[in-house]
Amino acid sequence: MDETHNNKVSLAKGAKDIAKEAKRQAAKNVGKAVDRASDEYSTHRSYNRFQDEEEDENNYNANDQHANDEEGASSDDTEGHDDEDEIYEGEYQGVPAHNEGKLRDGQVALGQPVSDSLKSHKELESERQTDEEELAQQYELIMQECGHGRFQWQLFFVLGLALMSDGVEVFVVGFVLPSAETDMCVKNSGAGWLGSVVYLGMMFGAFFWGGLSDKLGRKQCLLISMSVNGFFAFLSSFVQGYSMFLVCRMVSGFGIGGAVPIVFSYFAEVLAREKRGEHLSWLCMFWMIGGIYASAMAWAIIPHYGWSFSMGSAYQFHSWRVFVVVCALPCVSAVVALTFMPESPRFLLENGKHDEAWMVLKHIHDTNMRARGEPERVFTVNRIKVPKQLDELVEMQNESANPVLKVLYKIKAELRGIWLTFMKCFDYPVKDNTIKLAIVWFTLSFGYYGLSVWFPDVIKHLQADDYASRVKIHNNERIEDFTFNFTLENQIHRNGMFLNDRFISMKIRSVTFIDSSFLNCYFEDVSSVGSFFQNCTFVDSFFYNTDVDDAKLTNSRVINSSFHHNKTGCQMTFDADYSAYWVYFVNFLGTLAVLPGNIVSALLMDKIGRLSMLGGSMVLSGISCFFLWFGTSESMMIFMLCLYNGLSISAWNSLDVVTAELYPTDRRGTGFGFCNAMCKLAAVLGNLIFGSLVGITKAIPILLASSVLVAGGLVGLRLPDTRANVLM
Repeated sequence: MDETHNNKVSLAKGAKDIAKEAKRQAAKNVGKAVDRASDEYSTHRSYNRFQDEEEDENNYNANDQHANDEEGASSDDTEGHDDEDEIYEGEYQGVPAHNEGKLRDGQVALGQPVSDSLKSHKELESERQTDEEELAQQYELIMQECGHGRFQWQLFFVLGLALMSDGVEVFVVGFVLPSAETDMCVKNSGAGWLGSVVYLGMMFGAFFWGGLSDKLGRKQCLLISMSVNGFFAFLSSFVQGYSMFLVCRMVSGFGIGGAVPIVFSYFAEVLAREKRGEHLSWLCMFWMIGGIYASAMAWAIIPHYGWSFSMGSAYQFHSWRVFVVVCALPCVSAVVALTFMPESPRFLLENGKHDEAWMVLKHIHDTNMRARGEPERVFTVNRIKVPKQLDELVEMQNESANPVLKVLYKIKAELRGIWLTFMKCFDYPVKDNTIKLAIVWFTLSFGYYGLSVWFPDVIKHLQADDYASRVKIHNNERIEDFTFNFTLENQIHRNGMFLNDRFISMKIRSVTFIDSSFLNCYFEDVSSVGSFFQNCTFVDSFFYNTDVDDAKLTNSRVINSSFHHNKTGCQMTFDADYSAYWVYFVNFLGTLAVLPGNIVSALLMDKIGRLSMLGGSMVLSGISCFFLWFGTSESMMIFMLCLYNGLSISAWNSLDVVTAELYPTDRRGTGFGFCNAMCKLAAVLGNLIFGSLVGITKAIPILLASSVLVAGGLVGLRLPDTRANVLM
């Protein structure tokens, strides 16, 4: 009789459970339909539906568990406490658990999904993709609740310092190159390597640090990369050999290569959709500020050759080395400021770190609300969707293994992870976008960096032609018993005769003596920069503390003459060097010319669209190259340089925004790093190709730059519009 009664009770409970489940599913479907019909930007829309689904499932599981407990589950008083009674790890901090109500291992409930261990990898990938799409929608709503305020502006200036360091690094190469190669006595065969190795270092650094940021985090990788840059940039100012200087600058470039891909990925992940385009464009201004800072410091420091000291003849610390130290300051400031900023919450969620992400988002919300004067506003997010975490095969090592081998295995695993993430950038649906972005980055960089090298070199070529046209020629002169204690500059002396003359404390700049004779002459404290003695004869002459050596005595005869305490190293002088100031001033104007383009692109980025601005800017930049035909003077070339920079900056800003928005979070750093690596590769090729054409022809650089820019702009118009996208 009791058994029959129990069967009836169980049947009744089962019927009630079925009815409750049917009612719950019906209400759930109606709720979803209502949510889809509501306006996405309505103030009443929230992410409650993301939480309700989990709460309904949790309640259903709890009901099942309660029924099981009534039918014979042992109590805590007799069996000890259950796992559910344990304090949640983040509960003391108020962090809600994202897995409340889930069944413990070994539990099976009716209607529950199949265990992950029984699913194929493709099924798990599909579930993760669904979770990421759901997280993208919810995260957008969370960022809207957090608002845009003090936290974003703090991060804006911190990341701006890092981006400023990248701009400084690019300009340091051009400003230091002539001084460093002259100071270290680099022959023409070795000249020019400095610019190439720095860009090569930045190319590998962009790919490596961008990929690593998808594994270790945005903040951590940016801190390490900027520290590498700052340390080796500082070290490069003290090394004396040119080969060691090249190594230090290459490693410094490797470090700063991670700045651009990580900075834009990091900042994009804390911005709401309606703020992203505009504020990423404002962030681009720091690259311009870096160029202005480098130009101003170069103008203020390098020409002042007196800002130097030496320790004997072995160690020289000239003014250009002071400039290198000063240019490392933005990097050091960025490292210090970055230590106080949190990790990207979007990255944390992507990697299953729900509690850390929730705390960072709450910090963002509370910081912005306090700044608004609304500290009472409560962060209402209970749970955030976390994508399914797919297990990866990891090669386990014995605990007693060699520590060095452990490090090597760790490096090998990270490099393999970076490569696998990179290969995912060529999977559907981002494969076509990756190829198009690489083409646009390459073409824009090839034209920009190529012309950036060509413009200053053309201006120098025009200056050299003008300088040569003003040379003074002296023929068959005879000077006897005269003291030269002033500067000789831009002169040619042919068949001269110098008898009993004294050359004391003077400078000889760009002076050539041809078929001249020096009889019983005295040279003391003489610097002869760019000067040579061709087919000359020195008889009974005395040289003390001069830089006249065999390299400057071309086919000359030295008879009964002596050299004492010759100056070692290569002599540098900037006194009355108009061209040095002029180069820095030209670069300053060219960098300042991008300011209007920066402002326009920031204000119109979300109004006319990223693609229209990208394609239009590149096409207009290509057309502006044709005006170079009329650049026959320095002033005209400077105007062309400013016009080109002003038109092309909008393309750079748009490309940064589009690249950050097109890639999913799990490969955003990798994809951005690959595109930026293509940018630096194009810079190397542009420097080599355009630099070799200076003084030869205008037609090839103009046609090459125009065709490349226009073609890249047309490809850019084929990219998908990302204005309405949430960050996947």
